[in-house]
Amino acid sequence: MTIVAELTSTINKLATKGKGILAADESTPTITKRFQAVGIESSEETRRTYREILMTTPGCNQYVAGVILFEETLNQKTNQGVPFPETLKNLGILPGIKVDKGLVHLANTTDEQITQGLDGLPERLAEYKSKGACFAKWRAVYAISNNTPSKLAIKTNAEVLARYAAICQEQGIVPIVEPEILIDGDHTITHCEEVSEPVLHAVFNALYRHKVKLEYIVLKPSMIINGKACSQKASVNEVAEATVRVLRRTVPGAVPTINFLSGGQTPEQSTAHLNAMNQLGYLPWNLSFSYARALQDYCMKTWAGQAKNISAAQAAFYKRAKLNSLAAMGKYTELMEKEEVSHA
Repeated sequence: MTIVAELTSTINKLATKGKGILAADESTPTITKRFQAVGIESSEETRRTYREILMTTPGCNQYVAGVILFEETLNQKTNQGVPFPETLKNLGILPGIKVDKGLVHLANTTDEQITQGLDGLPERLAEYKSKGACFAKWRAVYAISNNTPSKLAIKTNAEVLARYAAICQEQGIVPIVEPEILIDGDHTITHCEEVSEPVLHAVFNALYRHKVKLEYIVLKPSMIINGKACSQKASVNEVAEATVRVLRRTVPGAVPTINFLSGGQTPEQSTAHLNAMNQLGYLPWNLSFSYARALQDYCMKTWAGQAKNISAAQAAFYKRAKLNSLAAMGKYTELMEKEEVSHA
């Protein structure tokens, strides 16, 4: 298969209306922290078991088009000895891989960060592809304060995201481009909108300079929302309208799908916001989800590391996947939160 044929096949599946992407690519320190918060011991085996619970939830392939894996998970197998990427492909779900190497201090800034991991990326991508990965993810992070993000952080992160995306496409791997504007802080939704627009402009200018084909990327942005510590809480409609307004100003129509991160929102909030956006009328792109905690939270708490809870945990994951699938089509209602959803 040619590179273009590979990219086309992958993006067509990832951009399927009503399907989203599960982010199950938490690094070992991150998932350890989440496990500890609900009383689960973090070991290679508990992490493997938990990811298997998510991936083998009956019926989830109706709502999930792809799963982003961490490197450890890419190399793990199910209880039956089947590699996770193969398990996903057998279910019609595409395996993806987080390829960045985390955040480091951006020199000559105050507390701003840059993402590392470009060195050796082509070789790593070739290895991941040989193990079944079809798409990749790279996250850049921007904090909002009175003087951040700086022009230096905006421009440098955009350049790195574009270099990563170009390297992915050269390997026949669809890049998820993730510029995350953090929800930490007391900023208003207006301030978030003012910051988000130049961030996304810079990202797309850099993608253009690096000759990245926009038809074969997934954009994974934050929603435009007030900071967690802000006293003025934006309504669901305000978040939806501000987010779509910024996307219309910055994201070319060539981008096939925008899959939001949930970034500190509750599961219910992230579903309601996505639904409201999809009710705003014609949009040039598919708007869907690529959530981690907003899909997994209830599942992890329900499982609590106990084998006897696996079925209930899978039911909790199935419900969130289904509700977000409906939100991606503008068909979700708050009443559905109270309804029992039995998984297939």
